[in-house]
Amino acid sequence: MNETTLFIKNMVCDRCVMAVDDALRQQSLRPVSVELGKAVVEGELTAGQRTALQQRLQQLGFELLDDRRQQIIAQIKAAVIRLVHYQQGNAQVNLSEYLRQELHQDYSSLSKLFSEYASKTIERYYIEQRIERVKELLTYDELTLSQIALEMNYSSVAYLSSQFKSVTGMTPSQFKRLHGQQRRKLDEI
Repeated sequence: MNETTLFIKNMVCDRCVMAVDDALRQQSLRPVSVELGKAVVEGELTAGQRTALQQRLQQLGFELLDDRRQQIIAQIKAAVIRLVHYQQGNAQVNLSEYLRQELHQDYSSLSKLFSEYASKTIERYYIEQRIERVKELLTYDELTLSQIALEMNYSSVAYLSSQFKSVTGMTPSQFKRLHGQQRRKLDEI
């Protein structure tokens, strides 16, 4: 059976996965799998199907990626989002090794490509994603800062607070007092 892999920009959550799956089905395509940044459908797409799908995805805030470099960048972002937001208990993961295994490519070439096209390093993107996850956890107000530091694999509360202030310009306590009004959408990071 022939399959087509589609790379899709701005997929950052489970709802995005459901929306893309629904859009594929609305276009009479048969999804084999849909995950962050990627969908696999049965068969080959005609030019008309591809255009119609691209238009539907754009209406939903997504973008069908044709450029190989953009596809790789989208895969890197999706892998980092999965690591930070969806893999609980990822005790001290080595980011470069994780990405090498996920994308089956040399980390130095991934890093160079990402920096060139995303205007920031992979490490900076990873830190920004971690801070967004910390903001989310602070907003829920279910865990103490110590518990959040432990869950997010920070070596200490002081290090978490320092990195938080470096990225956001405020302490976690100041952020909590603002009631989470400074959260960013994951696809805007």
